[in-house]
Amino acid sequence: GLRELLDEISPIQDFTGKVMELRFKQYEFGEPKYSELECRTRDLTFSKPLYVDVELLIKETGEIQSQRVYMGDFPTMTGQGTFIINGAERVVVSQLVRSPGVYYTATEDAATGRQLFSAKVIPNRGAWLEFETAARNQLYVKVDRKRKLEASKLLRAVGWDYPEGGDRSDPNAYMLRTFERIDTDPDARYLQVTLEKDATTTRQEALIEVYKKLRPGDPPTGDNAEKLVESLFFNFRRYDLGRVGRYKFNKKLDPVAEKMGINLPRDERTITREDIAAIVGHLIDLNNGHGQADDIDHLGNRRIRANGELIQNAFRVGLLRMERVVKERMTIQEIDKATPNALINIRPVVAAMKEFFGGSQLSQFMDQTNPLAELTSKRRLSALGPGGLSRERAGFDVRDVHHSHYGRICPIETPEGPNIGLIGSLATYGRINEYGFIETPYRKVKRSVSWDEPEIGRESADADVATKSGTVVLKKGELFTKEAVAELKKQKAGAFPIRPRVTEEIVYLAAYDEEERYVAQANASLDEEGHFADERVPARHRDQFPEARPQQIEFMDVSPKQVVSVATALIPFLEHDDANRALMGSNMQRQAVPLLEPEAPVVGTGMEARAARDSGQVLVGRRDGTVLSVTAEQITVEPADGKAGELDLYRLEKFVRSNQGTCINQRPIVDVGMRIAAGQVLADSSSTDLGELALGRNVLVAFMSWEGGNYEDAIVVSDRLVREDLFTSIHIEKHELESRDTKLGPEEITRDIPNVGEESLKDLDEDGIVYIGAEVQPGDILVGKITPKGETELTAEERLLRAIFGEKAREVKDSSLRLPHGERGKVVDVREFNRDRGDELMPGVNRLIRVSVAAKRKISVGDKMAGRHGNKGVVAKILPQEDMPFLPDGTPVDIILNPLGVPSRMNIGQILETHLGWALHEQGRQAGHRISAATAVFDGATEEQIRDELRTAGLPESGKTTLHDGRTGEAFDREVTVGYIYMLKLHHLVEDKIHARSTGPYSLITQQPLGGKAQFGGQRFGEMEVWALEAYGAANILQELLTVKSDDVMGRVQTYEAIVKGEDIQPPGVPESFKVLIKELQSLGLNVEILNENEEEIHFAEDASAYPLPDLGGI
Repeated sequence: GLRELLDEISPIQDFTGKVMELRFKQYEFGEPKYSELECRTRDLTFSKPLYVDVELLIKETGEIQSQRVYMGDFPTMTGQGTFIINGAERVVVSQLVRSPGVYYTATEDAATGRQLFSAKVIPNRGAWLEFETAARNQLYVKVDRKRKLEASKLLRAVGWDYPEGGDRSDPNAYMLRTFERIDTDPDARYLQVTLEKDATTTRQEALIEVYKKLRPGDPPTGDNAEKLVESLFFNFRRYDLGRVGRYKFNKKLDPVAEKMGINLPRDERTITREDIAAIVGHLIDLNNGHGQADDIDHLGNRRIRANGELIQNAFRVGLLRMERVVKERMTIQEIDKATPNALINIRPVVAAMKEFFGGSQLSQFMDQTNPLAELTSKRRLSALGPGGLSRERAGFDVRDVHHSHYGRICPIETPEGPNIGLIGSLATYGRINEYGFIETPYRKVKRSVSWDEPEIGRESADADVATKSGTVVLKKGELFTKEAVAELKKQKAGAFPIRPRVTEEIVYLAAYDEEERYVAQANASLDEEGHFADERVPARHRDQFPEARPQQIEFMDVSPKQVVSVATALIPFLEHDDANRALMGSNMQRQAVPLLEPEAPVVGTGMEARAARDSGQVLVGRRDGTVLSVTAEQITVEPADGKAGELDLYRLEKFVRSNQGTCINQRPIVDVGMRIAAGQVLADSSSTDLGELALGRNVLVAFMSWEGGNYEDAIVVSDRLVREDLFTSIHIEKHELESRDTKLGPEEITRDIPNVGEESLKDLDEDGIVYIGAEVQPGDILVGKITPKGETELTAEERLLRAIFGEKAREVKDSSLRLPHGERGKVVDVREFNRDRGDELMPGVNRLIRVSVAAKRKISVGDKMAGRHGNKGVVAKILPQEDMPFLPDGTPVDIILNPLGVPSRMNIGQILETHLGWALHEQGRQAGHRISAATAVFDGATEEQIRDELRTAGLPESGKTTLHDGRTGEAFDREVTVGYIYMLKLHHLVEDKIHARSTGPYSLITQQPLGGKAQFGGQRFGEMEVWALEAYGAANILQELLTVKSDDVMGRVQTYEAIVKGEDIQPPGVPESFKVLIKELQSLGLNVEILNENEEEIHFAEDASAYPLPDLGGI
């Protein structure tokens, strides 16, 4: 943490080390200046001030000055695990990086086909060491990717030359003796061969050789060489393995070190000479065929850098920059005027933190589309970012699913596209241990027992148990009796094998601990006592799936869903879906828009309540108590263990805009007088229903084609969904306007706008700001603003007017905030920030007005919908309810899906969900209340159970029924699969995407229309589209597209005028981009002339500004 960082740079000495020294002592955080709510509304950063006690020692006099120094505001995590930076919620994503340590890899020698091993030492910071085996058995080392030298030189340089006070006659004896138990192959003798190639005999010579390789240009001296090696490997400020690196080092090298008779340090954070010897020893051992190479994609070799560590690294960068500034100030500051505050400049530290939170790849704008999106963005693991991989360099192996991901990283949930496999999600039960490795829980299998265990009476012997004299006191399969235990107690016997029993004890294992174990599946059959019911148990071992004997099994999975992430665990019947479609299903649930009336799924997985509660969007009770009052805004609870008069107040969020523009609105679900428990959900959020995650609606679906209307995954829906607001959502957009000081004077927010009629001002108050509740359409004024125009030389008449009417006639231009194209809605909130009232605003800004506009969006043609199984499509037609196919009892279906979307996609889960949903809905209708089911992943309802449910509901077991055409009433010629599916409306809404333009802004250089909806751009008519028109010979259309509809500046204005006035359109002129091309060729020194058909040169008008043109919205 911070203490570690301050200790790293403390003390800071001046460059000579003789004048002064700065020491960092205790630190503490102050209280935040603004609350989380204030930071959100006022675009501020939620942070706490950091204060450090600093001592300055003047070495000449021994005088010590102490001061408390302010070190800047430190962004603080909220209770939901997010950071509020400039008013926006952000998440710092955990990074998956290669763990520091030593890695051994094997390469095949092309000539002999032999495996040659190499080793790489990766520290937390510092120089890399790379050892390799040459074809002729010499061992080489590269320091910091420089030229290679013999490994024996490095060993000698770090102190493996002579033992202290030992024989100095043979310079190689001590080194050979150290490795004699490892380097045992008489044909290879790796160290002997290397030493023969090595000409050095003393440590001093070896140091100079190392120095020559590392600093080729510098003159080597023994002193310089020793300092270099010392600072490169043994100085903590330059070289740090980290706690993790040291742990991994010892885990890997302890067996070899023991063999060699050397002791590795336990807590030393730098590399030591013993470490280097053990690394070389293990390399020789591998070359001799003992052990195997490391797998760098194994999760035992990849660790998580969580929030704290990432922020610590960013803070370290700032502190090191600050240290340099302090040292520079120490040299120029007069000693008698030096104080800690005068020496320390906190700007580099503040800048480093700002850079990390504002610009790092790992600090991301939180996805708040719905509660699941929020939860997932906090559980995300990214291999990208500083110190990680880059998309371009990451190969297939890094992205692939690895057997060590089991129970740690979800094999399903990852993005499609360039980031596939580089961004993952933490598995449901995964957690991170103190070293940053992911652990997963297992139930322990008890395989032996000692006589003094209290629960020995539960166990049965796995073999005959005999005393030391050979008397059998217990036969195989018998329970341990008191008599047998008493007999064994006399003998002081050790442990006995028992019949393996699965206990309730939970053990968390990291990937490196699990590697050699046999682990049974969570659904392995057990008897009542917890013994395995079968002689052979399906198990996992390394990357194999053997059928093991119960005696081999050490652990058992805790749950079938521990393999997958939260989003994937919300897909019912996941085991019947193809992995590619399950991936889409996991990702699309995060894009589901919160609906007006949330409804929990009829067919769930049992994870819905937990996912909603942990997302941070629902209101959860802090402690036990009784509800005193409930309003839409606040819930008051009297705590059971509180002092008299103490109350817990819970504020509800009402119609708040999320980061993605969806609406967060909390609704109380408790009543006055209810007793509540700590952790209980008190208020639903926008996508929860009675505390359960509710991303979509249960709708009646038929799998059939309908007049080609659902061709290519399109969806036909009933207008009931529109009428009854089943898929209606609220979206809130924020629009801001600043009034600034300009060179010509301040901008003014006013209702008095030039050339604007009274009709356009009807919704504005006297200040020119729109009223709350006003209905606004595209182009409507939200905030009126005028900006001073440049003063021009006035004519006599204007001077007269100015003299009569005063300032009123001054030139101003209308720069009001208008509602952009394609948006409409109601104004729900207006906030004003004013510098005069003490609000913090950007420099030069006097007032800031923020207007929120909310719109209800019903489902419409072009919206994207999806189920939970990756079955996505676009609404193609909205039919009247009476035209929809109907069931025998007259119920019209809500949605018609194409049956051809199922077989090739292999997501059969949707069909099973349809059947079970129908059965449960029908049972609920008969019972008069809602019935739902939880069918957990890999442990869900079987086909037989679904048939039983259909039978109970009185429905056909096939799940099919005869449908009638709503238009004619005739029955369709065969039965159709019908049932209830949970459908989601996704964030890709047609209203955000649809866009059209006639005239608008043009690019400054080429004068062609801009592109994209955000710029109000045109559609690109590209090369291939030109070919299509050429193929039809449509010459006039083509000419227009390339000239008057694009960048013939004068032509397009004249054409516009001609259309308005109803005149004939003039022939096109020359496109601007052609003129740009000519200019570019001329700038290369080429004399380009344009000739007409009579070979006469054509001259363009050099400056189009000579021709006054009406403005068509250029920028």
